[in-house]
Amino acid sequence: MPEFAYTARNLTGEDVAGSISAGSRREALSVLADRALFPVRVESAEKSKLQLNFKLKLRRGVKAEVLASTLTQLSDLLENGVPLLNSLKLLSEQCAHERMQEVLTDVHDQVVEGTPLDEAFGRHPDIFGELTVSMVRAGSEGAFLEDALKRTADFLELQEEMKSRVKGAMAYPAFLAVAGFVVTVVLIVFFVPKFAELFAQLEKKGGLPTPTVMLLALSDFLGRWGILLCVALGGLGVLLKKRFSTKAGRLLIDRWKLKIPVAGSIFLGSAVSRFCRVLGTLLRNGVPLLRALEISRDSTGNLVLANAIQESAENISSGDTLSQPLGECGLIPKPVMAMIKVAEESNNLENVLVNVADGIDRKINRQIDIMVRLVEPMMLMVMGTVILFVLVALLLPVFDMSATM
Repeated sequence: MPEFAYTARNLTGEDVAGSISAGSRREALSVLADRALFPVRVESAEKSKLQLNFKLKLRRGVKAEVLASTLTQLSDLLENGVPLLNSLKLLSEQCAHERMQEVLTDVHDQVVEGTPLDEAFGRHPDIFGELTVSMVRAGSEGAFLEDALKRTADFLELQEEMKSRVKGAMAYPAFLAVAGFVVTVVLIVFFVPKFAELFAQLEKKGGLPTPTVMLLALSDFLGRWGILLCVALGGLGVLLKKRFSTKAGRLLIDRWKLKIPVAGSIFLGSAVSRFCRVLGTLLRNGVPLLRALEISRDSTGNLVLANAIQESAENISSGDTLSQPLGECGLIPKPVMAMIKVAEESNNLENVLVNVADGIDRKINRQIDIMVRLVEPMMLMVMGTVILFVLVALLLPVFDMSATM
């Protein structure tokens, strides 16, 4: 019986890997489902062994514009009557992006075996995010897959445009930060030790100023333990990445992100905007409210807000309106809640939610512009303060010596 290597996710959100014996790939998927494991990757053991030989080869990522273009093309093909399997096959054969071509081929093979399109997408989480998978799931269930694909592509393009604007605006401050850090490290590690002998003689005569003592101690520490410190920081980064990849770690990170001054409101606004836009789109296409809440909850990108929405859905199932339990969570701004409440009373919730999302996006753009404008002078101040401290610490003993003479 063939062996299948798998990577799956358990009920706690952790990834587990192993191998099982099964007559076919579909049977292997069934066995994993019986074990309460959600498959991420299932392939023959021989194929897995061959892939190990190419482990050192870096896999190309897929940019958002490539993904958006692929989803738009898939939507166009489906709208023009091309069956899903044929559409996926055409896209995989004509795709110029190597990594995207591999993914589309795998998605096509999974759909041929009977896997739903959203599950096939979900097995490539590095390519298809939660928003894409949620929208495709809703489109498949509500018979508006073409519209869901096109709207998802629009969302991705909007987000990529916002990221590009932020990256472009942050390029100069980032250059200042890197340049300032390098200059400071070079001064402390290589330049300051050249004054060690002079400072030792001055210390015998009457001591050194406190800034100079601190600078010498820092220079000596970095000179001796700098490499070990870099290794330790790298190891700590790997451990933190592993820790925060779990559901509990993601919840901690998402809760911390919302508390960051200035940036926290941007993170929250982005999550609320995605929730409102997806929920409005689903309701507009006839998806029931509870099911729409379940899908839009997964598309927020923030577990704190997702948990609050889940609790709200439980209250709605007991007879409450949407605005009442959502307002009690305290995460959604009061003006937004007021608009949702009025929309419920006027039976126009789906249109109002999309308009709310547009308004939040415009507000986020203004906040990002303000934040970026503040970062540059703050970076200059920090860099100037650090370099000024180094210069003052080096020159104070010289001034003291000249004063005594």
